[in-house]
Amino acid sequence: MVRDNGFRVTTTDGASFTAPIVIAATGGFGNPHRPAVPGLDDFPGTVLHAARYRSPEPFHGQRVIVVGAGNSAVQIAAELAEHAHVTLATRKPVKFSAQRPFGRDLHFWLDRTRLDYLPIGPWLPNGFTTPVLDTGVYRAAIGQHRPDRRQMFTALEDSKVMWPDEQREHVDALILATGYRPDLPYLRALGTEHDRGVSRHHPGLGFVGLEWQRSLSSATLRGVGRDAAHVVRRLLKRTEIS
Repeated sequence: MVRDNGFRVTTTDGASFTAPIVIAATGGFGNPHRPAVPGLDDFPGTVLHAARYRSPEPFHGQRVIVVGAGNSAVQIAAELAEHAHVTLATRKPVKFSAQRPFGRDLHFWLDRTRLDYLPIGPWLPNGFTTPVLDTGVYRAAIGQHRPDRRQMFTALEDSKVMWPDEQREHVDALILATGYRPDLPYLRALGTEHDRGVSRHHPGLGFVGLEWQRSLSSATLRGVGRDAAHVVRRLLKRTEIS
């Protein structure tokens, strides 16, 4: 709640205080995304988001589908394929990017070329997905059908998936590597619209750690520090605090 002297903050244990500045630093990965798939709520097998995946042992010998085309999906599917019959279900073909071009990690080159610093998020096409970083291991695994990749299934009927060719197949487990959403329910009354980490409507409200907040690296350890400094400078200026 906004007051004349700042924000009224109430903690989970019931404590309450005011603050002239509030920075939401819970990032963009606190809320695992569960896609709307017909029949998913009634699926009797295991449904697990990638956030809760720990090891392949519980899936030994099972029929497993991993949903997603990003790094987590491909890495989990490749690991599981050594222990289970695994399909990677994606809406588009998996895109790969070299992990170590010219002998150095890609993140080194992103920093050295300053691409890390560019606000390119608004110019990305709709449906853009980050390519899978690969030394060649994951491309080879999919090429050998370990796991195999198929077009995303269209629905679930009890314990069976329906593939686009209308073939039905029993599945034991689904692993949803379907990304995350910001976890900001405590700001529901204020709104989360921002300009490079600073609220558009409340002078003392800021954000840190959101994807594409200012640049490619905003949600990473190498970029969040720059964003934090930028947000603090702007908030101090807007609230006239020194």
